[in-house]
Amino acid sequence: MSPTVDAYQNGTLKHQDSGSSLFEIEDSDLSRLLDRPRPLNIERKRSFDERSFSEMSISSPPRQFYRNSENSSRVFDNFGSLYSLAMSGVSTPRSISCVEAHPIVSEAWVALQRSTVHFRGQPVGTIAALDHSSEELNYDQVFVRDFVPSGLAFLMNGEPEIVKNFLLKTLRLQSWEKKVDQFTLGAGVMPASFKVLHDPVKNYETIIADFGECAIGRVAPIDSGFWWIILLRAYTKSTGDTSLAELPECQRGIRLILTLCLSEAFDTFPTLLCADGCCMIDRRMGVYGYPIEIQALFFMALRCALYLLKNDDEGKECADRISKRLHALSYHMRSYFWLDIKQLNDIYRYKTEEYSHTAVNKFNVMPDSLPDWVFDFMPTHGGYFIGNVSPARMDFRWFCLGNCIAILSSLATPEQASAIMDLIESRWEELVGEMPLKICYPAMESHEWRIVTGCDPKNTGWSYHNGGSWPVLLWLLTAACIKSGRPQLARRATELAEARLLKDHWPEYYDGKLGRYIGKQARKNQTWSIAGYLVAKMMLEDPSHLGMISLEEDKQMKPQMKRSASWMC
Repeated sequence: MSPTVDAYQNGTLKHQDSGSSLFEIEDSDLSRLLDRPRPLNIERKRSFDERSFSEMSISSPPRQFYRNSENSSRVFDNFGSLYSLAMSGVSTPRSISCVEAHPIVSEAWVALQRSTVHFRGQPVGTIAALDHSSEELNYDQVFVRDFVPSGLAFLMNGEPEIVKNFLLKTLRLQSWEKKVDQFTLGAGVMPASFKVLHDPVKNYETIIADFGECAIGRVAPIDSGFWWIILLRAYTKSTGDTSLAELPECQRGIRLILTLCLSEAFDTFPTLLCADGCCMIDRRMGVYGYPIEIQALFFMALRCALYLLKNDDEGKECADRISKRLHALSYHMRSYFWLDIKQLNDIYRYKTEEYSHTAVNKFNVMPDSLPDWVFDFMPTHGGYFIGNVSPARMDFRWFCLGNCIAILSSLATPEQASAIMDLIESRWEELVGEMPLKICYPAMESHEWRIVTGCDPKNTGWSYHNGGSWPVLLWLLTAACIKSGRPQLARRATELAEARLLKDHWPEYYDGKLGRYIGKQARKNQTWSIAGYLVAKMMLEDPSHLGMISLEEDKQMKPQMKRSASWMC
């Protein structure tokens, strides 16, 4: 099936005969319906303690930024956003605080701006990579998940226009009919990516959207909708502009995404059942079932939706369903996905074939299925959310994104968040090495690799998704470290990245147990590697930026824990 397209010629929409159903996107831009931003009364502070974000106050004069050689300043508002007093030229902010910015910061900003994609004169996203030395494949497209760190970088730099345009454009794409062969996808599915095609001869621009029909394995992305909600909340928190989220179209888009996830069927778990390839790990890697990445993003998107939904009849009904799911999901994840040395020892001593509500081994996991490496990997002080839990199966692998999102969303309790940080610090060489950060640990090799990945030549041991090191994860690690009171770990990781990223031309990923080698098929000038570094750097310089991507703990969702959360409990 050909991807869905829309084309504009001389300001009017024309339908292209591509064999697909075409849907008109109204040229009357939704942004014209937006009211002026309404600032949020949120204070800021340059360092974090145990108080909530809303209790922060300014402890030092606002820092200033300059745009290249122009003498035009950017000043932080009371939340930590930046408002530009002169929006022309390339944005390469330079700190004039006592600590000079690292030399590669300006290079990163130039590279990020070069990746910007425009549609009808407006910036709408950033392409995946600007590497002309390799076949482009789909790296010349705007991916929803890939744009998130770019969007956060622009928000932190006081350039919200591209983020607003991206949110509106992908929202319109959501309304298109989505078919793979003869099967129609759910109405709430967000695209994995879109591409802008320019034809200067015919004077029109075309957008081609991919909802999974062109992806490897033909799997629709589950995480795109979650990332969209999370970015919408970040935009609202950063700018104080609630009018975008309050648009009927945005409210409907949120409800459509959640309707897909909150539907009740045969599953007895509050987690989401998923196929391989539905998230950042978009190839066969044995993450089918209930992967931690999707569950953590699901939890965070639900909490962000509660913040964004209007208090009308439809909003209240959706909010009630969200609240019920959050309580069940938080208990399930904190109880059954959490692993520390006490819980590991309990599983080691599990009895099987238990029946009734008194069963301890509720999923009938066989103790013999425990991998040998986990006993050495688990420190005395520390813990983490394992990769997957389902009947007779526990995937004990460490997955970075899921654990960091669990901290940022407060799916992890404060004790669990501290334990995750203890694990990272104790296993620094394995999880960080010479280039942050392992996407998962450990890698599958030999017979296990052949069976689980289907002999995938790109996911050989310690490469790509199979134990590769991804610089983009630096921003998630930094955010989680700051929230957990461990910024020194983030600084240490950032210094490792700074030593190589620019010299290596911003690779997509690194190979090897220590992340020593540029990935064998890694693209250069990978946009989210660039943006991930910039976001990490800006959060370290001004931790109040964390407020746009972090959620405080909801005391009402904290269940009575029957298992060890960490040694600190």
